Order: sequence, then C-alpha cells, then structure tokens
Amino acid sequence: MTTTADQVAARAKERFDETVARLTEYLRYPAISCEPEHARDVKALAERIVDDLGALGMSHCRTLELDDALPCVAAERMNAPGKPTVLVYGHLDLQPVRDEPWDSPPHEAQAVDGRLYGRGSADDMGGWVSHLAAMEAWLAVAGELPVNLRLLIEGEEEIGSPNLLRYMEAYPEAFEADVMILTDCENPSTDIPGLTVSLRGLMDLELRCESMAADVHSGLWGNAIPDPAVALMQLVARLVDEDGRLAHGRVEVPADWAKASWDVPLGPEVVRGGARLLEGVDPLPPRGRSTAEWIWRQPAVTVLSTTLPVPGREKNAVRRKASARLSVRVAPGQKGEDLFAVLRDVVLTDPPGGVKVELELLQSGGSWLYEPKGPAFEAADRAYEKAWGRPLIQIGVGGSIPFVAMFGERFGDLPLILNGVMDPKTGAHGPNESMDLGVFEKAIVANVHLYEELAALDL
Repeated sequence: MTTTADQVAARAKERFDETVARLTEYLRYPAISCEPEHARDVKALAERIVDDLGALGMSHCRTLELDDALPCVAAERMNAPGKPTVLVYGHLDLQPVRDEPWDSPPHEAQAVDGRLYGRGSADDMGGWVSHLAAMEAWLAVAGELPVNLRLLIEGEEEIGSPNLLRYMEAYPEAFEADVMILTDCENPSTDIPGLTVSLRGLMDLELRCESMAADVHSGLWGNAIPDPAVALMQLVARLVDEDGRLAHGRVEVPADWAKASWDVPLGPEVVRGGARLLEGVDPLPPRGRSTAEWIWRQPAVTVLSTTLPVPGREKNAVRRKASARLSVRVAPGQKGEDLFAVLRDVVLTDPPGGVKVELELLQSGGSWLYEPKGPAFEAADRAYEKAWGRPLIQIGVGGSIPFVAMFGERFGDLPLILNGVMDPKTGAHGPNESMDLGVFEKAIVANVHLYEELAALDL
C-alpha cells in the first residue's frame, strides 16, 4: 500500500533536478568564513536562504546575529500539535579555495559522471539542502509537515564555531527540540548510510628544542655540539612507530566494536582513492587493527609546521633553536590531558644531546563518544531502510567537529542523529570537492521518511 510518505518521496524524486539547481545557486556564493573579505558573501547567502525559506512556507525566518560574529539562519514550522519538534542543523559557510588546483571553477558547481563538483557541495550545503527538498515535498503533497521542525544553519562552522555557544545562550528558543539532526557527516560508501557516533578530539602542541645562545658556524662546531634541528626531527620520530603512526597513548576499544569494524568498507582501494594517493604509494598496513579503528578510534599525530629553514634561507650554521607545531587527534573517550602527559614524558626523557626541550599545549578540544539508544534511532533505521535499502551503520569520524561536542555537552540528553551526504570520494576541504548525486537523492528520501517515523514517537 502506498503511504503518504511514499507519495512525498515520489514528489521529491520528481523535483530532484530543481533541488540540484537550487543547491547550485547557493554554491555560487563564496561564503568563506575564514577570509574577512568574504564576510559579506556569508551574510548575502544567509539573507538569500532566509528569503527562500519564507517562500517555502517556513515561519519566523530570520538571521540571528551577535557582535563580532557571522550570522546564523533560523526558521521553523510548528504546525503539528502534539508531535515532536525536530531541529535540523547545518552550516552555510565554506572552506577556502585559494591556490588549490581545481579542475573546474570551485564556485560554479558542475555535474560530472554522477557527482556534483563544487566547494561546499557535500560539506555542508548538500546536507541541509536535502532537508529543504524533503520539506518542500511534504508541503506540496500533504500540505503540512508531520513534525514540528526548526532549522538552524550556522555561518561559522568552518572556523570552529567560535560563537555557537553564544548563539545558544542568546537565542535558546531557536534550539528548542525533542530530537536533533546534525547534517555534517559522512557515509562509509555510496551504498551504505552512516550514523556518526564518535569523533576524535584535537590538541595543538608546540615542541621546542634549544641548545645555544646564538647560531654558530657549522664548519667550526658541527660534530661537536647538539644541533636543535636534528634533535627536533629525532624527537618527532620518537613519537611515531615504523609506519609513522603515533606510537604512544593508544587505547583499547571494545572487542565487539573492533571485530565489527573489519566489515566497514575502508579497504585499500577506498583509502587509495579517497586520500588521492600517488601511483605506487600504498595505505599503511593494518597491523592487526582495522583501518576504521586506526582512523576513528586511535590517536594520531601530524606535523603542521616547523621553524626549520626554508629554501632561500640557507646558511652554513647550526641554528640555536628549532620548533614544530603538532596536531594530535585524541581518541574518542580519551582525555586530552592524559595523552598530553604521555607525550610530554616521551619527549622530555633523555633528550638527544641534552638539548633543552619544551612541549607546550596550545589548545585542546574534546573528543566525543555517543551511544545511540532509543526509539529515535530505531525510527532513523526504518527511514534509511526505506531510502537506502538498509539501516544506518554506526561509524566514527577521524576529524574533530567542534559543534558536535557543543551540542553533545549542552543537549546530550536528547537524541542526536548525525548524518550527511559525504562519502570517501568527497574530498572535503580539498580541491575538487564533490557529492555523489545518488547519495543526495537517497538522503532526501530518507529525510522524508524520517519525519514521518519521528512523528509517530512520544519523545
């Protein structure tokens, strides 16, 4: 028997090309939040979305504003008395594109071989636009949404959501909900939908080595004194194993999760393609752990920058000091201060040549580990079964998404459904970002059914 939701889904599919066209219009705005010269583009896009939401049938459409902050867009439709209120969160701001080798103009989206290429196509414009499409279809077919719905579209996510907590404090009514759908996450493949339940935290550290009061002639003193630049490289090497992975502070994951993680489709070809490895470069060997565990559930380290001399700044001298800025991903559930203490002991114990070593914690953001239980997640599984042909698979994200930790800390007693339209080929934050159009359509249909499934719950 054909249900109302089936009819709504059919309408959404019929309007799919129009939805892609709407998304393409939004992607023309270079709403790059980290570049001050594009602040007006962020604001212009926010105003455009407010107008479109009003035309769609949403009410109380507005931009939320605070001093020294880029705006958020808020709107609602609260015409389902007795039904749950659903908050849909997304972000409209973009990563920068300057000096990136794009194959097509990054702000002129182009569909090629079933993928839509453009900055923000999947991160995160496609995520929340998939909800606009579901809403439009419900209103066109049924005249109303089956749930009460609030939209909150942030303009600062790509710079770490520095004012999101302020917005939560200043506009609490815009965040009131019984269940929250946060649309900035990934699917493990274009055929398998993902429900994100963990994120790694993030620490920025500075490792400093110093041995002299001034630079000295390398010919006169080389081989007689410790070189801070060499010591710096030795200490960084001390932090990692033979494969280059962080060798310290690893965590034990539940045995049942570790076993199930081997079934996640993150094989060598997926890694090779998603990470754009060069010909002849292979993914790191698993060493008894799944790739999913390495990416999602174990700590990692990356060298962000060093003070080592760059081309054009050479001189035959032993430099008096050297430093490196390190990015350390903290495992879900792991305390950043505990991992920092471990790493500090590693680099301060018996430093090479007796150089003076310091390790400073510059900033730290928490990890997130969530157990999705309750009827809202069962409803999500049913909705995705109808749209994708299978329920959601619980996955992690190796990166750190500050807004998730903020929502988790403030609204952790509510069901938090983290989904999105990204897949391993998306290439978010890099050149040629793209979204699989099949995933986009399935996400829209899943949203259609999710609203109906949530409407039947007593939350």
